[in-house]
Amino acid sequence: MNIVTLLGRLTRDPDIRYTQGENAMATARFTLAVDKNFKKKDDKANFINCVAFGKIAETVEKHVFKGSKIAVIGEWTTGSYKNKDGNTVYTNDCNISRLEFCDSKNSSGSSAEPQPKPDDSFMSFPDGIDEELPFI
Repeated sequence: MNIVTLLGRLTRDPDIRYTQGENAMATARFTLAVDKNFKKKDDKANFINCVAFGKIAETVEKHVFKGSKIAVIGEWTTGSYKNKDGNTVYTNDCNISRLEFCDSKNSSGSSAEPQPKPDDSFMSFPDGIDEELPFI
């Protein structure tokens, strides 16, 4: 079973590209800095290349930036290509199938509007009700 779960922060803004043709599809590439040791807060991290396609890539384009903390689920993919010198270069990527935002609205710098105070009268019963309530 090939399932990868990562939690980290983007090292730079994602690279967004669209395929050519009538049914153009978005592709997002970015690198996640993932802490090596969750319990010990040290400066060591793994840098994982990630790629997203379609709707997930469009979401990344609109809402994910350098420093954003996200969790991704995907599949580990390997590949290779010949560089300009004719040498074979091997690649490893996380092909994302699910993305979750982990930053709070306040930490992401967005100015959230103040929420209205909840109406406490919902559970208040008027005085003088002597009959049983119709529910248990």
